[in-house]
Amino acid sequence: MSDEENFEAEEAEEEQEPEETGEEELGKEEQGEEEEEEKFPEIPLTEEIVSESISLLCKTGDGLAHAYVRLDIHDKEITDISILNSYIHLRYVDLTKNNLKDISPLNSLTHLLTLKADTNHLASARLEEMPYLQVASFNQNKIKAIDGVNHPLLEHLSMSFNEIHQISGLDPSKLNRLHTLELRGNKLTSTAGLYLPNLKNLFLGANLISSLEGLERLEHLTTLHLRDNQIGSLDGFSDCNKQLQYINLRGNNLASIKETKKLQCLPKLRAIVLSENPCEDDETCRIEVLVNLRRLERLDKEEYTDDDREEAEQLAEQRKQEELANEDTGTPLS
Repeated sequence: MSDEENFEAEEAEEEQEPEETGEEELGKEEQGEEEEEEKFPEIPLTEEIVSESISLLCKTGDGLAHAYVRLDIHDKEITDISILNSYIHLRYVDLTKNNLKDISPLNSLTHLLTLKADTNHLASARLEEMPYLQVASFNQNKIKAIDGVNHPLLEHLSMSFNEIHQISGLDPSKLNRLHTLELRGNKLTSTAGLYLPNLKNLFLGANLISSLEGLERLEHLTTLHLRDNQIGSLDGFSDCNKQLQYINLRGNNLASIKETKKLQCLPKLRAIVLSENPCEDDETCRIEVLVNLRRLERLDKEEYTDDDREEAEQLAEQRKQEELANEDTGTPLS
């Protein structure tokens, strides 16, 4: 897939999530403690439900027998999965849209490869270290802290639309395969705490972020989504972010186009999104951004043309000549 196709896919995903999931979930959070304490009838997972929901017969890990390895029990109002203690050969588990508050029985599933536990009532995603877990999703729960997710083969972790206030508990020595982290729709105010040098894709849209900190540790980051936050300054990027190609800053508080000069340290930056920022009101915004970032290929959803590049080049040259002239006369540049 080309860079352009990647960027378009990323924008489509970023546009869809807050509209269909984020705003709805954030609205639910405002309904008060009564809903948080809502009681559900006890519906334990039974052998009968498991037998109807299990599939994919495969060889067991030791190759000496066969077992079903996929379980899909989404949307069944289950409150207790204790029975899964004995299903040790499961590799793919979907628990989405139930009423679970505890997933500790999954600790017995040491062959688990993928886990979906979205839309439950989990206060924690904590599990013992799962040696083969590669993909884990805990979206739309009541999780307040990132802990117990340091699984050595984990590649994609999603904890969007929870109640996480800060990023902590991510062990870079354990999570050296993690390439995608999704924390949309939480209560983060800063990017501090991300010490994941191999991370490539970071989704932090719909938080309360006003401060960009610790980004210099993300040396392999290529895609950064910061849509719908409270960012007014682009301090925090560095030449350590040498792989960063795409930044979505839609719906923030960037008032000055001059802030984009702070992105000149990003040698591979090819596309940024600045729509729904105050600086967008400046009719010169599009060309001024290109003056500051000559290698940029696209602003928002529109590619730069050869005419745009020529205009930006002329404007930059004109300003350079004015600056030289002012230096000769001692006149300060306005």
